[in-house]
Amino acid sequence: MKLFAFFLLAGVLSGQTYDIVIANGRVIDPETNVDAVRWIGINGGAIRAVSTKALQGRTTIDAKGLVVAPGFIDLHEHGQDPEAYTFQARDGVTSTFELEVGTADVAGWYEARRGKSLINHGVSIGHIQVRMKVMKDPASFVPSGPGAYQVATPEQISEMKRLMERGFQEGAVAAGLGPTYTPAATRWEILEMFRVAARFHASCHVHLRGNAESGEPEAGLEEVLAASALTGAPLQVVHINSSSLSHAPHMLQMIAEARSRGMDVTTEMYPYIAGQTRLDSARFDSWVNRPEADYHALMWVATGERLTKASFERYRKQGGLVILFNNTEEMIDLILRDPLPMIATDGFGYETGNSHPRSAGSYSRILGLYVRGRHVLSLDEAIRKMTLMPARRLEVRVPAMKNKGRLQVGADADITVFDPETIRDRSTYENGKAASEGVRYLLVNGTFVVRDGKLLDGVAPGKAVRAALSR
Repeated sequence: MKLFAFFLLAGVLSGQTYDIVIANGRVIDPETNVDAVRWIGINGGAIRAVSTKALQGRTTIDAKGLVVAPGFIDLHEHGQDPEAYTFQARDGVTSTFELEVGTADVAGWYEARRGKSLINHGVSIGHIQVRMKVMKDPASFVPSGPGAYQVATPEQISEMKRLMERGFQEGAVAAGLGPTYTPAATRWEILEMFRVAARFHASCHVHLRGNAESGEPEAGLEEVLAASALTGAPLQVVHINSSSLSHAPHMLQMIAEARSRGMDVTTEMYPYIAGQTRLDSARFDSWVNRPEADYHALMWVATGERLTKASFERYRKQGGLVILFNNTEEMIDLILRDPLPMIATDGFGYETGNSHPRSAGSYSRILGLYVRGRHVLSLDEAIRKMTLMPARRLEVRVPAMKNKGRLQVGADADITVFDPETIRDRSTYENGKAASEGVRYLLVNGTFVVRDGKLLDGVAPGKAVRAALSR
């Protein structure tokens, strides 16, 4: 009788019809190390089967010759708007997060995107933005007035702590900090923000104090390693490539040593030799009376022109985005080969009609140039850095992330299907608004966003990725 019941159940399962079946693809799951041809069955927005045998689907896509991977997870993307999401989707991204600058209004940030988003999205409660609010800074993104240059009173720090706590209660997935943009924030003020994050089991995503061009970036890393050690708050060092430049070997060694002693420290990088930020930020306070050649390393995003000392001073008063060419391919290769850094874009939106190419092409650039073209890292390792590693960074505070970054039964059907022989980035510094090629299908919560290489209109399956509300 038991044997009969077993065969009856097997017959029912083998005859099941799924909403969507991805057939014959090279399935790569970075958690179980599966790298083999499989069939994937999807129902109700989740993966319900991963099989070596054919499955039946109401919709079936033939992925023969294609790689089927978890959707890419970007922990550092400032362009959190519908247009930016379209470029991220065509780059294979299914979940995107603003975790460095963040927001001072977590509830409002999520409400503004509810039911309207192409891909999944989440945000931090940002010390930069909170400090700007408390100090009444007039800027909108990073401070240019009191938020950058005024030392906070004990009462103001207390108000910042209250706003940070409120953000966590409203479901912020992390804490964002950028001491390089808030140079007047004392070490004690930064430490107090880490203490708040630790109480909510939230990671701190930090743009280190100072910059690698004008001083020792190791000092900025020491500051936040100490804050993490003292409070127990996990630490994510953002864009280690642009924060360390030629100091990258030292910085990576310091992070590895901290981890070897049990600290929860991680980092990220983007695959470009140039960065981008606002010219009117405190980041450029040290750029006074430099050699003319230094200013030529800056490109004004709105026009594509290289700067001179005169145009630097003019545009700094005006305010806006600038691209800074300050790194080398040798350092990018070195950081990519290291097992610690995950991939994140530090992308921006397209307010001026252009943006840094990383906003549209980071993941395809990794797969096309550094995996296929130059063999700097393996395909499996690249996918791990784009999926599982960022998912694990957030899953302590946001348990829903345990269902992302994986291709397993029960995981969310956030899936990227790409052609490993043709995927490539097309965005450039002169034209950052060129979509990547090679992502053939993209599913977000089991809904097609990209199909047959084309972005679909009229779909908005992206969901809020949010910690539990505690108010």
